[in-house]
Amino acid sequence: MSRSIVIHGHYYQPPREDPWLEEIERQPTAAPFHDWNARIESECYRAVVAARVLGSGGKIARVINALAYTSFNVGPTLLAWLEREAPATYSAILEADRLSAARLKGHGNAIAQAFHHTILPLASRRDKTTEVRWGIADFRRRFRREPEGMWLPETAVDDETLDVLAAEGIRFTILAPNQVVTPPARGMPGLYQTANGREIALFIYDGPMSHGIAFGGLLGDARVWIARLLAGIADGGSPELLSAASDGETYGHHHRFGEMALAAVIDAMERDPRVHLENFASFLAKHPAVTPVTLVSPSSWSCVHGVERWRANCGDGATSNNPSQAWRAPLRNGMEKLADGLHVIFTRESAAFFSDPWAARDAYGGGSADVVARTETLSVRARELLELERNALRLFSSCAWFFDDIDRLEPLQVMRYAVRAIELAGPEGVALEANLLDTLASARGNDPRSGTARDIYLRKAKPKHPPFASVAAAHALARITGVGDAGLHVRSADVEVDSDRVIVRERRSSREHAYEVRPVSTGADSDGALRRALHAAVEVRALDEGDGSATSLARSAEDAGGAAAPKSLRLSMADLPEAERDTIMDAVRRGILDRGLTDADRSRLASGVPLADVVPDALVRAVATLATDRGDAAVARVLDLADFAEEMEIAIPYDAQTTFARVRGELAGAPMLLASIAQRLGFAAPERPAPRALTPA
Repeated sequence: MSRSIVIHGHYYQPPREDPWLEEIERQPTAAPFHDWNARIESECYRAVVAARVLGSGGKIARVINALAYTSFNVGPTLLAWLEREAPATYSAILEADRLSAARLKGHGNAIAQAFHHTILPLASRRDKTTEVRWGIADFRRRFRREPEGMWLPETAVDDETLDVLAAEGIRFTILAPNQVVTPPARGMPGLYQTANGREIALFIYDGPMSHGIAFGGLLGDARVWIARLLAGIADGGSPELLSAASDGETYGHHHRFGEMALAAVIDAMERDPRVHLENFASFLAKHPAVTPVTLVSPSSWSCVHGVERWRANCGDGATSNNPSQAWRAPLRNGMEKLADGLHVIFTRESAAFFSDPWAARDAYGGGSADVVARTETLSVRARELLELERNALRLFSSCAWFFDDIDRLEPLQVMRYAVRAIELAGPEGVALEANLLDTLASARGNDPRSGTARDIYLRKAKPKHPPFASVAAAHALARITGVGDAGLHVRSADVEVDSDRVIVRERRSSREHAYEVRPVSTGADSDGALRRALHAAVEVRALDEGDGSATSLARSAEDAGGAAAPKSLRLSMADLPEAERDTIMDAVRRGILDRGLTDADRSRLASGVPLADVVPDALVRAVATLATDRGDAAVARVLDLADFAEEMEIAIPYDAQTTFARVRGELAGAPMLLASIAQRLGFAAPERPAPRALTPA
């Protein structure tokens, strides 16, 4: 007797991109990585598609793509990030599906996922349908086939959700044992009939096995896991299908080297003729669902109270430090009321552009690049309305309610979507925001220092400066610092610069934001390139305020304390978006090294000598040069290298100080430069003589 084994991984990260610029900002808690996506890609996704199987002596025997042997789904928003930021990992994911489909008679390992990781039982039928259709469209575009199954976020389910899946051609989904009254025997799929008469197969994963993978010790010793998978086969014991499901991040992120345990299991199962590694679709093709099952509705795999974790203080997710989640209800109520208001605006305004507005939203397909390209013939406002709805759907990303307190990255992210959606709503957004703030005021977390959700919204979610004004400032500052703006590429917009006029054009909607940008500070004469860049500032004035294009320099009447909108903003390097600021400052640093290092220095760097050893030597030479060359370039070289050393936390070398002490007399005629260089090199400012007493003439 043979046994089919299906191991499913649900791979997902909440979207983390800035809603305006579509870049992930640095997340210090993910250090030493830039952000959590980058960290988990390194620890998990990259490892899973190149998992090591160890042989004798602990040496590597094989490297396998574990996804080619296991069932999996990857959240669409995560796939978009992987496609852009980790293309090798992304390609390996697609390849895993192709390989498995070839091995399993056309049934690939990948299944789709509802697009925004929304808790579907809490959504309207219309939103359920859009989330499912967007998930199918994204899957079809990436994997080049129709999905047979779909993962429900948190496996959250009710009758209407399954009816929507069945109506859209989905043949099966995966649930936890607690989500049906009586799971079918021997691991077989159950047959569920919705209230509307549609049918869909339900696979119920093995609870103890899955718990052992995610939270038990099965990943600590692959031999124990293998024994569990093979138990009962010799005497013909049940089940015929043994399936497990867990978060994919279990392999390598939650459990270090977990992907190696998975690889060892795959290797053992491949070698054992009594078992067959496959996926749910291939098993369903041979064993159609015939046993009726009764749904526990609504229910999920991560809340014993059904779906209360995403709308109430049910106790799930509570910790000793953060025992109360009373903030969940007002956060959800606020987002639901906001979404209702946004839908009203969309319905009314979009009638001028679409014969069926909701069909147009469904066809928008998540706003991916190819879908956006197909909307280019639409007017700017029509495209903004579709973006409004995209942000309205993003308000309900489940992670915002999942964890133990409100002052976290996940609730903040949905509040930022709210800010963006309100901005796209136009003039009516002012009232929508006021109503949202009233509701958020009652959402109080566990830490009194965080304040309410209203405080977090105003303090953290709303951009300090209009994002596209900051983009315009970045291009101006790049030119002021002399590095040029050719290296600046904003993911969400195209930028045109003509003298002191900057136009930022959003790619998704083609909305143009025009600004006049003028320099107001370029640093002191005694500053080097680094300090000049950090001190440089520009004045930004919007040229098209009042046209409904969301370029106003005011944040909101609420946030500004009722003050009138400023006519202009003064923005410096610290006010720029992170990616643009880093690009400019990196170019400034490269310029310093280009001017300050010799060919010999570069050879030392190429041979592996650390920058912390090369820069001090260059600084000593630069200071010595002042004995014979006190020109602007020589002085700037010293200032630049000293500033660079300070920023890199490299100690000023003893020899540079000694050499300067010898040559400083030659600089007596330039007291400002003398003081500036002396201060950089660690010398005290000269004492001022005591003032003479005034005596009568």
